[in-house]
Amino acid sequence: MFTLPALTSDISVEVNSSAKQSEIVRRPIEPVGKFFLHHAQRTLRNHTWSEFEKIEAEKNVKTVDESNVDPDELLFDTELADETLLIHDPRDWKTADLYAAMGLSKLRYRATESQIIKAHRKQVLKYHPDKKSASGASLDQDGFFKIIQKAFETLTDPTKRSQYDSCDFEADVLPPKKGDKYDFYEAWAPVFESEARFSKKSPIPTIGNAETPKKEVEQFYGFWNRFDSWRTFEFLDEDVPDDSSNRDHKRYIEKKNKAARDKKKTADNSRLVKLVERAMSEDPRIKMFKELEKKEKEQKKWEREAGARAEAEAKAQAEIEAKAQAEAEANAAASAKADKKKSKEAAKAAKKKNKRAVRNAPKDAAYFGDADKADAIEQQVGLIVDSIDDEQLIAIAEKIKADSSATKAALQEIAQTLSSSDRVPASMLSYFL
Repeated sequence: MFTLPALTSDISVEVNSSAKQSEIVRRPIEPVGKFFLHHAQRTLRNHTWSEFEKIEAEKNVKTVDESNVDPDELLFDTELADETLLIHDPRDWKTADLYAAMGLSKLRYRATESQIIKAHRKQVLKYHPDKKSASGASLDQDGFFKIIQKAFETLTDPTKRSQYDSCDFEADVLPPKKGDKYDFYEAWAPVFESEARFSKKSPIPTIGNAETPKKEVEQFYGFWNRFDSWRTFEFLDEDVPDDSSNRDHKRYIEKKNKAARDKKKTADNSRLVKLVERAMSEDPRIKMFKELEKKEKEQKKWEREAGARAEAEAKAQAEIEAKAQAEAEANAAASAKADKKKSKEAAKAAKKKNKRAVRNAPKDAAYFGDADKADAIEQQVGLIVDSIDDEQLIAIAEKIKADSSATKAALQEIAQTLSSSDRVPASMLSYFL
């Protein structure tokens, strides 16, 4: 028995005698929590504690088992999708459903390489000849195992898988039957999703819904009207003999296969064109866009007719203004032409005057004291006048006009310029050089 120690000092308690008790408030109280739920379950189902604990333990075990399952395996077939594969001739393995043989009939072209490997391992464990013979099965069922091996070999090779996917008609989603009532978007979205697996281009636009804008709808059908498909039909080719003894026969088979592929490709393109045309004809958005366009045209037509008079008046006024502007522009052009002509004539007259002034300058300067060389001086001055440009002519004329005593110096300067630029030989300007 445990005994408390004795008190070492007095304990006093102070009591507030003036304090008042708060008023009573009634509040609803509800039971909550997992323990109340457990109690309610036991009560409603009339379980004892031991029964309830057993049920909960079984649930926990099931939860643990489910958490250990590979999520990929949940996508695999639990049973063989096509029982006829068990008796299918392995020599004719190309006609078998390879995805069904691998237990991937739900995934098909969407199956990843990792999922294919896992599915193959599962099928091998289940259908291996040793395992089947141990269970007393006939050896005739070994053919299915050979198909599984061919399927694994084909689906793990990117090139062979593409060839097989091109001919995997089980993955095709058929459009809804004509005349049936259906939701357009729910019925056609899987169809285009299935066809999209053959597209060379990406991203691939989706069909959208009733709220999709007109631009996106036009882009969607534009993409499918110009659809670029990589789909080939090589998987359906007739086997080419490996022996090289008969090369003509081998070339014949190859040519025959190519012709058959081209024919199938053309037929598939035609099928897709018809499918897109039908989707467009049944798309409620296309019908709505056409109705809106029709209403807009009618509205514009009504507005045009209602404002025909105003438009005619505006047109007449515009014609008057245009005519007045044209006349003003014509007058301005004529005036500018006349001014240009006058300016040209004035420049021409000034040029003649300058030439005359330069030619007469030696005479006015008494031939610079060399009257006996008057003919040579006049000839050389004329050559200078004919060889210089308009700016040089104006410059020398202004120098002579400003200072007649500098005439010879000015002519010597220009003669030196003409000679140095090889415009006039120095021998022809000997007097001034």
